[in-house]
Amino acid sequence: MKKLLALTLCVAMSFSLVACGAAAESAPAAPAAEATAEEAPAEETAEAPAEETADGETYTVGICQIVQHVALDAATQGFEEALVAELGEGKVTFDEQNAQGDSNTCATIINGFVSNNYNLILANATPPLQAAAAGTDTIPVLGTSVTDYATALEITDWTGTVGGNISGTSDLAPLDQQAEMLKELFPEAKTVGLLYCSAEPNSQYQVDTIQTYLEGMGYTCTQYGFSDSNDLSSVCSTASDASDVLYVPTDNTAAANTELINNICYGKTPIICGEEGICSGCGVATLSISYYDLGYTTGKMAAKILTGAADISTMPVEYAPNVTKEYNAANAEALGITIPDDYTAIAAE
Repeated sequence: MKKLLALTLCVAMSFSLVACGAAAESAPAAPAAEATAEEAPAEETAEAPAEETADGETYTVGICQIVQHVALDAATQGFEEALVAELGEGKVTFDEQNAQGDSNTCATIINGFVSNNYNLILANATPPLQAAAAGTDTIPVLGTSVTDYATALEITDWTGTVGGNISGTSDLAPLDQQAEMLKELFPEAKTVGLLYCSAEPNSQYQVDTIQTYLEGMGYTCTQYGFSDSNDLSSVCSTASDASDVLYVPTDNTAAANTELINNICYGKTPIICGEEGICSGCGVATLSISYYDLGYTTGKMAAKILTGAADISTMPVEYAPNVTKEYNAANAEALGITIPDDYTAIAAE
């Protein structure tokens, strides 16, 4: 019996050792199973962006604005609001940067957008457009607040479409109608001074063009170009003293310094302006577009490009659909000028 009991114990211990050995051999399998369980969610996470992209792409848009002033700010606002309205909340991230009036800073900003491989670039004004054209030929670039694309990009055979990766909107109001406005308000004037920044090619284009119209009406025109804000005061004073009326085009440097211009000309020399922002700061009247509407139009163009609904290389440059006769009531009163009834007063800030 003792021998049988001992034999039974030995067999039991053998089974126990085998079971322990089996457990020891199978022990590594548990971490492996846990790793597999952890890998599964990782694979799902990796696939999630692709699923999101298929259902609703998200985009990053870089905005380079040459300087801060009312007109350009309105264009940027309109662009952003249109793009959000078209694509939906949370679909677009904006990287909005201001070059503070410096063309070299424009190039730096654009190069940053390109390095980050943004989906689209908005160039608000001519210097950012020129920097974007030099910085990339692959990322879609939309300009806005650009007066003449042929002048800005040195295109000799202009057909209305830039081609390649560039399109946008123009802020050019009809210059012949602006000349007619000057004649309507100041028929007895003899001399017109054309005040503009000579460093802005689109300003040069505008004064050259409107000078032809004004001289055809019998006015004597003189161009007064300032290189930057540093010599604006002296040039403006000279122009004001020598002219019956001044004309200021859609000029970014002038727009950023309307208080200075107004201090020189207020109650002395009337100014016809190329856009509402300048007129509200120092002018008497303008035939102006809405820069907010212009930016909004640009935003709708951007939505079509980003979603693949349109090819930017075939998109013609678009223009503001409407222009409005507007006047600065305070400046008109200070000069004793009676404004016709079909003009709209610019709201006082």
